[in-house]
Amino acid sequence: MKPEIQTFFDHATNTASYLVSDPVTGAAAIIDPVLDFEPGGGKLETASADAMLAAVEEQGLQLLYVLETHAHADHLSAADHIRARTGAKIVIGAHITRVQKVFMPVFEADDVHPDGAAFDVLMAEGDTLPFGEFEIGVLHTPGHTPACVTYLIGDSAFVGDTLFMPDYGTARADFPGGDAATLYRSIRKILALPPETRIFVGHDYLPADRSEYRWETTVADERAANIHAHEGVREADFVAMREARDATLAAPRLLLPSLQVNIRAGALPPESPGGHIFLRIPVTRAA
Repeated sequence: MKPEIQTFFDHATNTASYLVSDPVTGAAAIIDPVLDFEPGGGKLETASADAMLAAVEEQGLQLLYVLETHAHADHLSAADHIRARTGAKIVIGAHITRVQKVFMPVFEADDVHPDGAAFDVLMAEGDTLPFGEFEIGVLHTPGHTPACVTYLIGDSAFVGDTLFMPDYGTARADFPGGDAATLYRSIRKILALPPETRIFVGHDYLPADRSEYRWETTVADERAANIHAHEGVREADFVAMREARDATLAAPRLLLPSLQVNIRAGALPPESPGGHIFLRIPVTRAA
């Protein structure tokens, strides 16, 4: 038996969010939901997340969890919005505490406790959660960030930003706590799963020779054709490629807004004395 998987693709951030459900019991989980944020005007909306919630309601599902693969640097998480609407528990890898400790001082986020308490469930490798006729398993797959995890549900692996479609490759590893060698080993761990395992990626960016977005592949296809990490690629060569490529990449457009919200499990910072909510932009002066 396979879980039911519905994909909601956010074109503004190239993010694939997933609604996963057990066809027998109706147990459901949402993976990596997106808040709609327009940074130029500071406008925040919940239409993307609300579309997922509408699907949950229309199909009579019981939403148990919001699963975060990591603290995203390219979109604001809708996890807290969904928790407030449904009571679903927010789940993330236990190493989120390392990410919080790095970014709390950057944003002077004194309201954040670097113990993961903003989330409901912290999961380590080998932990499981009940999920209808299935269970949700976890692989710790760091490298992109220290807290990245892959969720295993039935025949499917939700890998976040660790792997992309075979013709696009792999995630960057130059964020604080990221490491290309660690990423390589995490990829090898994912690709050691059975070859028929379905892989669902966290983003898709169109290569020059493809015009349609895709987000589902398999372990076998990644082993055979991933342009960065197919079978036979040595760790040293992967690290050299990844570090050279990362040196050319600009910071994600929503890096600063995203991180200060996502270390709070998708919640906004506290209101100011005047009743306003502010996202901070630390400024680095040129020498």
